[in-house]
Amino acid sequence: MNVISPPGTMLQVFEGLPEGTLCQLINNQLVMSPAPSDPHQSVLLDISTDLNIFVKKNNLGALRIAPYDVYFNKENVFQPDIVFVAKENTHKIKKNGLHGAPDLVIEILSPATEKYDRGNKKEIYEKYGVKEYWLVEPESKQVTFYSLINDEYVEVEVKKAMINSKLLGVSINFN
Repeated sequence: MNVISPPGTMLQVFEGLPEGTLCQLINNQLVMSPAPSDPHQSVLLDISTDLNIFVKKNNLGALRIAPYDVYFNKENVFQPDIVFVAKENTHKIKKNGLHGAPDLVIEILSPATEKYDRGNKKEIYEKYGVKEYWLVEPESKQVTFYSLINDEYVEVEVKKAMINSKLLGVSINFN
């Protein structure tokens, strides 16, 4: 008789999900979301296309878009919309995702996940040293930029339809 043991941890449950599942492990809880809206996807495509061209052209590191797993610890595995990993940190990229903090995260807000992006996820990004954190509201195009200063996020600026990364030295306008 074969006995199948259930997974022992939420991380094991998470890792057992089918590839491409829109699910994150946030504070040891599985958080699933529906597919993003069209405005969300449009903004994601605009920003990621321009950023990827800039990152590749200048050989700065690697850019990834959701769904892409970023492992912070055994209780927090997120799927940020856009992550940038500086060249000197690309060793953190493994076959199943990024293990450790990216250098920059951009979250395009969705009704289902906004509270996490502004709360739990922001706290983890800050704790683990994500240098730049951008929140983009896809309908209004409002962008809020946080910079990690003395291990704490400081809201640096709020703009409309523009990402102005000090870390990358680039401004990206999007529609």
